[in-house]
Amino acid sequence: MKRPKLKKASKRMTCHKRYKIQKKVREHHRKLRKEAKKQGRKKPRKDPGVPNSAPFKEALLREAELRKQRLEELKEQQKLDRQKEQEKKRKLETNPGVKPSKLEPVKEESGQCKAKDKPKSGKQNPKKLYCQELKKVIEASDVVLEVLDARDPLGCRCPQAEEAIVQSGQKKLVLVLNKSDLVPKENLESWLSYLKKELPTVVFRASTNLKDKGKIIKHLKVRKRTPFRSEVCVGKEGLWKLLRSFQETCGKAIQVGVIGFPNVGKSTIINSLKQERICNVGVSMGLTRYMQVVTLDKQITVVDSPSFIVSPVNSASALALRSPASIEVLKPVEAASAILSQADARQVVLKFTVPDFKNPLDFFTSLAQRRGLHQKGGSPNLEGAAKLIWSEWTGASLGYYCHPPTSWTPPSHLNEAIMRDMKQGLNLEELEKNNAHSIHIIRGPRLASSILFQSSGLTNGIIEEKDIPEELPKQKEKKQEEGEDCDDLDSDQDGVEVAASEKSSEMSGAEEAWEAPPEESQADGSASPYISDKMAEEEDDAYDFSTDYV
Repeated sequence: MKRPKLKKASKRMTCHKRYKIQKKVREHHRKLRKEAKKQGRKKPRKDPGVPNSAPFKEALLREAELRKQRLEELKEQQKLDRQKEQEKKRKLETNPGVKPSKLEPVKEESGQCKAKDKPKSGKQNPKKLYCQELKKVIEASDVVLEVLDARDPLGCRCPQAEEAIVQSGQKKLVLVLNKSDLVPKENLESWLSYLKKELPTVVFRASTNLKDKGKIIKHLKVRKRTPFRSEVCVGKEGLWKLLRSFQETCGKAIQVGVIGFPNVGKSTIINSLKQERICNVGVSMGLTRYMQVVTLDKQITVVDSPSFIVSPVNSASALALRSPASIEVLKPVEAASAILSQADARQVVLKFTVPDFKNPLDFFTSLAQRRGLHQKGGSPNLEGAAKLIWSEWTGASLGYYCHPPTSWTPPSHLNEAIMRDMKQGLNLEELEKNNAHSIHIIRGPRLASSILFQSSGLTNGIIEEKDIPEELPKQKEKKQEEGEDCDDLDSDQDGVEVAASEKSSEMSGAEEAWEAPPEESQADGSASPYISDKMAEEEDDAYDFSTDYV
């Protein structure tokens, strides 16, 4: 017996219901037309194309067709390159023992500022290239600006570079106190009175809110909320007048070299003088690799330079603060522990709103728990917390300060005759007035909200290529395996895997290196026993973890 077929439900409806639906549809369309009429014309206009009356119409159409073909070919080539890279990765994953024979050279994006005599680096040691470029800048300059971080001016001075400038002949050396808005005004005034006894000193605060020239640098991540963000340049007029007075005294066009340790703001000062982002800047250390020439006007030319290479004979805190992570391979926990050993523990607790700690590992544990930095399994990420502290201290957001030495003694490479020659031909009276005006304008933090830091003194640098220490065989093998070359100076170290034995030795070394700083008298109000909940909440909101780099 055949099974009866089930009939589908009928779509018939009553006329009343059908007319009601049609009425609703008409009302809906009327409402849409009314809204579109209010908003104006939203339909995309059709491309009219090239009019017939236009001259060379056929040539224009041919160029447009060729451009379209080139774009399609470029997309196809990029697709093939991606497929080749994916195949290589698959082969490496399937055969981990096989080493890649030849790495494809990475094309570096051309910066907005042309490099002068940019050498073909090949596989040359990047530190030697830095020394070569730094020598070129010193030789080509009539005036040399040594940029110092106002939070630790003495630690940013390099006696070897200053001695090379003094020995190179009739050159003027001027100190520039950058990031002056990150230290209290009283501390800034005391450092200015200390430094101007030796060399002409300019109080400066570079502007970080500048428009790009020609293109937008996409890889720079701008923080949405940054404490003490400097949008207006301060000290520019004083520096301009100082350079102009020297140029008029010389009676010819001059070149001004800008030197300093990493992350002191050399390229940012040049951008502030030019009033546009013409030099590459960013949160990573050691972005400037070659000598770069920027013309300010017909008479003054500024030359940007790579950063100093830090000598390994310096203290652990100096190495941690002045060594870019791309050049000196630092262990995060040891570097951050060395920094904490020089800071006032009580003010660090108030600044980061963590409980009291006995050693750096306790502090990193508390900070990781507070910031939500956890590893798999829920254990606190100590390395992540150490990287956070390192990036805060080397960045341009944390306010800390150092006291100048109680007694002034000139360094060995500067005597009274040299200091007199450096000040000759410069309008120091006008400079003093401009510095006083800059200090009055700058809105710095309070002493209670800043961290007292013990400076380790002058930082030794490497100027001569022969002084660069040779790499160990293990380091060379590691670099060959990772395919490092001089174009990878600013690469991040977040992907480096550390063995468990190294981690344990790292932590034990951090505990041994920790020494609580001696308690100083609080007569100057450097530490406050109370911090309001509102201030703590604002400080927590101000931190941005997008710059967690090492």
